[in-house]
Amino acid sequence: MLKNYKRGGFTLIELLVVIAIIGILSSIVMASLNSARAKSRDAKRLSDIKSLQLALELYFDYNKAYPEGLTDGADGADESDLFPEYMSAKPKDPLGADYRYEACNSGEGYHLGASLEQLSSALNDDNGNDSNSNGNDGCGAPSTWGADDNSCFGSSQDGIQQGSKCYDVTD
Repeated sequence: MLKNYKRGGFTLIELLVVIAIIGILSSIVMASLNSARAKSRDAKRLSDIKSLQLALELYFDYNKAYPEGLTDGADGADESDLFPEYMSAKPKDPLGADYRYEACNSGEGYHLGASLEQLSSALNDDNGNDSNSNGNDGCGAPSTWGADDNSCFGSSQDGIQQGSKCYDVTD
C-alpha cells in the first residue's frame, strides 16, 4: 500500500517567479550603483582640480607667473617644476585622461578644467568657479578646449564625452 503524501518542494513556476523578481531588483540596484560611481568620479575630479589650483597658487607666489604647462617629468623634461615641488604627483582623471590646463596672458592667468559625467550641485556651490567659462575673467576662452561647443575637449578622449559638462576654473 502506498500512502498519499505531499512533497514539501517548490514548483517550477514559483522558482521562475522568484528568479524574475531577483533579476528585476538586481538591475535596479546596478543602475543606481552606476550613477553613484559617476558621482564619485566627478567628486574626485573636483578634488583634484582644487589640489591643482592650490599647487598653482603656491607656484605663482614663488615664481610670479603660472607655469606654461603641467608636466610630471615622466618624459625627462619638467617644464613647470610643479611636480613634485608644489604637489607630490600629477593627478589623473579617474578614467585615465589628463586634466586640461592652459596658461594665458604670459603666465598671468590660466584655465584648468575637467569634463564631468554629470552636472552636479557642487558646481552651483563653488563660488568663483564656473562651468563653461565665457571668458569674463580677462583670460579669454581656452583656445584648445573646443570652446565653441562648450566642451573641455575638441574631440572625445579616453572615454570622456564632449558636451556641456566642462568644469573650467580660471585665475
